[in-house]
Amino acid sequence: MVGGTRGIGLAVAELLAAQGARVVVNGRDPDAVHEAAQRVSGIGQAGSPADPQVADALVDACVAEFGSIDILINCAGTAEPAGSSIVNATSAEFRELLDAHLLTAFEVARAAAPHMVRQRSGAIVNTSSFAFLGDYGGTGYPAGKGGVNGLTLAVAAELKAHNVRANVVCPGARTRLSTGADYEQHVTDLNRRGLLDDASLAGALDAGPPEYVAPTYAYLASDLAMDVTGRIFIAAGGFVGEFARPAPGFIGYRDHHDTAPYTVEEVHGLIGTR
Repeated sequence: MVGGTRGIGLAVAELLAAQGARVVVNGRDPDAVHEAAQRVSGIGQAGSPADPQVADALVDACVAEFGSIDILINCAGTAEPAGSSIVNATSAEFRELLDAHLLTAFEVARAAAPHMVRQRSGAIVNTSSFAFLGDYGGTGYPAGKGGVNGLTLAVAAELKAHNVRANVVCPGARTRLSTGADYEQHVTDLNRRGLLDDASLAGALDAGPPEYVAPTYAYLASDLAMDVTGRIFIAAGGFVGEFARPAPGFIGYRDHHDTAPYTVEEVHGLIGTR
């Protein structure tokens, strides 16, 4: 359980434990890891799994303690700095956000996948965000979450033949990342700019607790979802939804065997006037 010490991650860890799973809890704060592990009667492993050695140690601890790794859930993440934008973000800040989201998802999947392939079973559930759409500000956070989506779809395709599943949840819940004056000002400003509709604003300001999100993660980790893979779901309060898989739409066509390339003006005629 990566990022399992607070918020959504802790709610998922507690629900899995209540369902009979044996849980390894990970987080960067050793004290929080110890407390969370006690709450779920599991074991704790502190550190950032963006570090390959930490990711390997996390998976090794699970296999050594429980004999296998059947479920990998990644809820790790960190917020974009307030006011962050492409015009002021530093390279270091951008890399830190990619590490926290995309690199963490990659490293733990890299460490766990060989075990799951050998046992021909396993479920991976990664955490993304509505922010991958790019509408909600910042650069590193949406880039990292968009990368998590692409990575998870690739893992699902690669491991499907080995009976290993991979899915994404884009959660909405009241956590430390979605409370406080800065957060409220941010979402209100998005609404003012037309990037967040009134219904979404109301939901963002009155999000349900993490316990309402946890069942979707638990379902995707369970045998009930054995035929569900390569999909991006939404869980926010009482709402469960899904992002449709992107598909190309038709704009124009000409056969390259017997026609010249489009001119720039012709491309404008196809795209710019739509």
